[in-house]
This record gives sequence, structure tokens and C-alpha cells, in this order.
Amino acid sequence: MAAVLRGSRYLVGRSFNHGAFAFVSSRSMASKTPVGFVGLGNMGNPMAKNLLKHGYPIIATDVFPESCKEVQELGAQIVDSPAEVADKADRIITMLPSSPNVMEVYTGSNGILKKVKKGSLLIDSSTIDPTVSKEMAAAAEKMGAVFMDAPVSGGVGAASSAKLTFMVGGAEEEFTAAKELLSCMGANVVYCGQVGTGQAAKICNNMLLAIGMIGTAETMNLGIRLGLDPKLLAKILNMSSGRCWSSDTYNPVPGVMEGVPSGNNYQGGFGTQLMAKDLGLAQNTATNTKTPVPLGSLAHQIYRMMCARGYASKDFSSVFAFLREEEGQQ
Repeated sequence: MAAVLRGSRYLVGRSFNHGAFAFVSSRSMASKTPVGFVGLGNMGNPMAKNLLKHGYPIIATDVFPESCKEVQELGAQIVDSPAEVADKADRIITMLPSSPNVMEVYTGSNGILKKVKKGSLLIDSSTIDPTVSKEMAAAAEKMGAVFMDAPVSGGVGAASSAKLTFMVGGAEEEFTAAKELLSCMGANVVYCGQVGTGQAAKICNNMLLAIGMIGTAETMNLGIRLGLDPKLLAKILNMSSGRCWSSDTYNPVPGVMEGVPSGNNYQGGFGTQLMAKDLGLAQNTATNTKTPVPLGSLAHQIYRMMCARGYASKDFSSVFAFLREEEGQQ
């Protein structure tokens, strides 16, 4: 039913110059109905900008008003609450830090579901507990709206360049409607199954990412201690069977690669605190499903220790610096 109510939107063509905002004509902006966006942090900000680039008028809000300035300057309308967003738009994307934030934004006193229109499409790109996604979907359904979980992989760089991967869970008949918007922000939009399966895929991915990053950091540190030049070691790993994303795209050793957090004192990127949170979600789901994840458990412990040692706001690749600090204490 929701897809039918929104059907008129898909008659609009999507050809558009992907360049600067100056190329967005007033006719292009007028041809597409507004999209709501809640959460304009490190990920949400560039995602909303990419929707603007594709000609979608944006109605946005964030708990921190200063986070809204950039998109406001680019033409977004800023409102005071998620409820106001829902009052003005019937397609809404949320990008929030944690399960409690999502619950507040959707079901709180000024939440989306207070003003949501029947037939609205609600897409949550936060990484949260799959059971919370299912709870939000049930609450949205009671209001006549459709909720889909669509967490992302790729980090801030991919968000800026519209090369994210979206893992989508929800009613299959709504996937086309969701993909129209998500394709403006990502290179890959994958349907995973019913509500919660997108979160399941994301949690599994991030557990492997954490394990791989720790392994890469340990390997690089060992090689350096054995006298190998870090750039040479990285080159050898990346042409050998040990190659992985953490070694060839996001190397944790300062000076090995340009344009990654390790080359900028581990600023930007994906925070250690967020990685610890995602690993906690993996641990919870593993416990609930009685699934053994010994390496995932160790990774969770390491990232929790890092948070306690002052690395919480640094990129998760700072595990290399953490290991170096640990060896200095021995």
C-alpha cells in the first residue's frame, strides 16, 4: 500500500549532473518531493549532501544545531525535531549513533512517529541491535508507515563520494522505493531480507573488520620490530595471501598510506567507541543465538580497553598505536 501511495514519485527521471551544487537547477529541485533526514554527523552530513546533489529538497534536523549549518547553506530546510521532519516529508532517512538514539528519534515525545503520515517510508541507516529495528518496524506499521533498516559500510570517505554499501532489510516490495534514494548515496544497495537482516549483515561485517584490523596492526608491528620497513612489509602483504582491506586500503601504520586516518593522528574515520559499540552488538547477538565467536570476543575486549585508555574518539585503526603503547609498558 505504501508503495502505491508514493508511486507518483517514480515517474520523475533521475538523470542529473553529479558535479557541484551549482548545477542543481530550480527545475530539478522542484521536480522531486522533499526527503527528511535526521542525524547530520560524520556520516549523515555527506549523505544528505549527496541527496541535495541529486536534486532532492532536504528537510533535516540534528540534536546539535551546529551540525546543520553546512547542509542549510546548501539549501536544506532545518527544523527543530524529528516530528517536524515527519510532518513535512513522507520519505525519511535516519543516521544515528546507537539503539537508544534510534528509539528516541522514532518513538520519543518529539519523535517521527508522533507526526508520521500514512504511507511514509522510513529508512534507518544507523547500526543498531536487529531487535530494535524490528521493534521500530512494528511501531511504524501501527501508524501506517513502512520502516526499513539500511546500515552502511564504507566510512566517511565512501559517504562523501557516494560509494557506500547499503544492506537493506524490510518488505521486498518496498525495496525499489528505498533503492531510489539509497543509490544517490551509495554504489551498492543490497536487499538482505526482512527487517533486521540488514543490521545482521552489518554486524557480521564489522566484527570481521575489527578482527582484520587487529591482525593487520599486530602483523605490521611484529614486522617493524623484526627490522622490516613498514612500506615494504605492506607491499609484500598486499601481493600475498595475507592481503586484506585493513592492509591495502586502510593501513593502520602512520606513513604507509596517504589519505587515511593513520596519516592524520587517527583523526576522522570510524571511531574506536563506535567499533566497540558494534562489537558489543555482535556479542549480544552471538549470545542470543548461542554462536561461538572467540576472536570477536577478544576484539571487543581490546576495543573496550582502548576506549578506557583515551582512544575512544580516535579512528579504530589506532589499535596499532595502542599495541605500541602496550609494548612500551612491558
